[in-house]
Amino acid sequence: MNYLFFADGFEEIEALTVVDVLRRAEVPVEMVSLNADLQVRGAHGVSVVCDCLLADVQPTADGYLILPGGMPGAQHLADNRHLADLLTAHHRQQRPLAAICAAPFVLGQLGILDGESATCYPGFEHYLTGAAILPDGVVQSHHIVTAKGPAFALDFALTLAANLRGRTCADNIRQGMLIA
Repeated sequence: MNYLFFADGFEEIEALTVVDVLRRAEVPVEMVSLNADLQVRGAHGVSVVCDCLLADVQPTADGYLILPGGMPGAQHLADNRHLADLLTAHHRQQRPLAAICAAPFVLGQLGILDGESATCYPGFEHYLTGAAILPDGVVQSHHIVTAKGPAFALDFALTLAANLRGRTCADNIRQGMLIA
């Protein structure tokens, strides 16, 4: 199972694009609320009802833990100790992680990006402790995928789909969505 974590103030396009593309690829992904209930409000006032709560998450070896950006959403992700423990344990086992926009700073603060290549929203680079910062929109470094921001949400999502279901599947989705 793949999990995408929602905290109040999340960047809607980054979170929902990933869920949409992965579900088009028939990849199981659950939207996880860090709130006490399933409803989470985005940075631009869009509310979503998640599939489960953080306490329900049971990471699997091949499943991604995915962090959308947005502020203060990314800060809420960083402040959650339970999520930090999940991310750290997943990383120690070299299991897949993904973060976009401001959210790579969560991985950086946990030391997860040490020795990895990464990208993030401009201005957050100093939080990516130990990482080689690249200017690319999407960066794959071993088991970690990072992306720069909203403009790269679709490429980020398609990268995850390709990693999980293969390049042909991702290309078919790209073509079906009329992406050049």
